[in-house]
Amino acid sequence: MKTVSKNYKWEVLLLLWMAYLLNQADRQVFNTVLPAIRDALSLTDTSVGLIATIFNLFYAAMVPIGGWAGDRFSRKWVTTLSILFWSVATMFTGLATSFFWLVILRSVATGGGEAFFGPANYSLLGQYHTDTRARAMSIHQTAYYIGVILAGWLAGLIADRLGWQYSFIIFGAVGIFWGILMIVRLKDFKAAQPQQEDAVVPAGNKPGFFDGFKTVFTTPTALMLTIGFSGLIFVITGYMTWVPAYLQEEFAQNQATAGFNSMFWTYAAAFAGILLAGSLSDRLAVRNHRIRMVLQALGLLGGALFLLLMGGHPSLLVLYLSFAGWGFFRAFFDANTYSVLYDVTPPRLHASCSSAMIMTGFAVGAFAPVVLGALKQSMGSLSRTFPILAAVWLVCGLLMLVVARLRYQKDYDNNHIDHE
Repeated sequence: MKTVSKNYKWEVLLLLWMAYLLNQADRQVFNTVLPAIRDALSLTDTSVGLIATIFNLFYAAMVPIGGWAGDRFSRKWVTTLSILFWSVATMFTGLATSFFWLVILRSVATGGGEAFFGPANYSLLGQYHTDTRARAMSIHQTAYYIGVILAGWLAGLIADRLGWQYSFIIFGAVGIFWGILMIVRLKDFKAAQPQQEDAVVPAGNKPGFFDGFKTVFTTPTALMLTIGFSGLIFVITGYMTWVPAYLQEEFAQNQATAGFNSMFWTYAAAFAGILLAGSLSDRLAVRNHRIRMVLQALGLLGGALFLLLMGGHPSLLVLYLSFAGWGFFRAFFDANTYSVLYDVTPPRLHASCSSAMIMTGFAVGAFAPVVLGALKQSMGSLSRTFPILAAVWLVCGLLMLVVARLRYQKDYDNNHIDHE
């Protein structure tokens, strides 16, 4: 069988990078045009927050099935079919005329389609990149940052000029095009490099549905990573859902301006942060693998400081600098998430373990939009909720420092001994 070139792993990174950009852009479209949807359909802050909460809950419920599918079936087809499904659902979200249809098309269909993407996507990338894993994962993560910046600005611009419905229709159409391209160009790791024996899993050893959960929740480092990831997602989900509306309502910015400013300062800084963190992590982890989790903990602690600054009723300049500082430090967590998880879990269970972590994180994070929406209504301003978000990251960061010091190396050694 003909094999691919050594450089094909970088084409895989490009294909998955763009897919991830569209994945995050489609999510951010809703947040950018949230006030327009709320006003057009006569909804409340709590009800639109509930749409985002149901999205994340359904995503969390479905992602274990996505992880199981990613370990048992073709990761190429799980990934590409997921892209096509959520992109079609995104297009139809533009036709929603009520709270009910937004829940069906946005929360259930789009959330369910995206649930199959993450585990297979990260596992496929991890298979192609071994000695360049943290670097590849860091580059891959920049798609998230660019995606939300692009959607924050472009979705707002489209909504201002054509209406919020067209933001969903246009982004969904682009996703369908990219999904078709990936069907043509993307190859499964086994098919592309069959000479590597460790890529082949005997049929009798296929993972069970709960194997990933068992591994994550019985491996202390993976469990702590999952707790930290849950705190990360709670804060990020609340931020991304409500900060565009915050700038529109309290600083009188239009949809395009608020969508851009709420994402650009944060993710431009995160872009620089993750490239630094990925390179630093790979270099330092050669001597001490636990440094990956230490960097994550420091990211949460640094980010907590800037969340506190956001809650001090700052000027726009201070607010933008706080956005940037928060984004820079959170990138240190992002750069190491899957490298840490894959360090302490068996390769044959990487998709299943990813899905266990993702499910837990998004199940916790799902409540952030509705909780912050309700607090916003009762407290009168989103800014008063930022200290609560800072406290979440502070606690998670301190716990991760403790586990990194006491347990990481033991779990790393146990996993590698098991597979020698």
